[in-house]
Amino acid sequence: MAQSDYDLGERLLSFCVEVIRLTEVLPNSRAGNHIAGQLLRSGTSPYPNHGEAQAAESPKDFIHKMRVSLKELRETYRWLKLVQRVPLIEPPDQASELIAECDELIRIFVASIRTAEKRL
Repeated sequence: MAQSDYDLGERLLSFCVEVIRLTEVLPNSRAGNHIAGQLLRSGTSPYPNHGEAQAAESPKDFIHKMRVSLKELRETYRWLKLVQRVPLIEPPDQASELIAECDELIRIFVASIRTAEKRL
């Protein structure tokens, strides 16, 4: 396993942990529970999907699985922005670091997919 793969895997794991922690502090309200469920699903998905991409059977399979992770990260980004805008947490800026990390992860996945597509 390459060092960069390990680092991305660790970043994704840490991101998942922070998403879980955030969902645990969302209010026990109709909106809070709905958003927590959606955020928990999309925010924890990129980590195992990245693991599947690492075990891809072909370059096209790798790209497909990376795109699935990217799709989930983009959805997570939107949920996080909504949590901050409503706000469902106090202070709302508490989500800023997680939003920034999500944005960076999106950029990493976009670049990885583009690189992999060029190699096809």
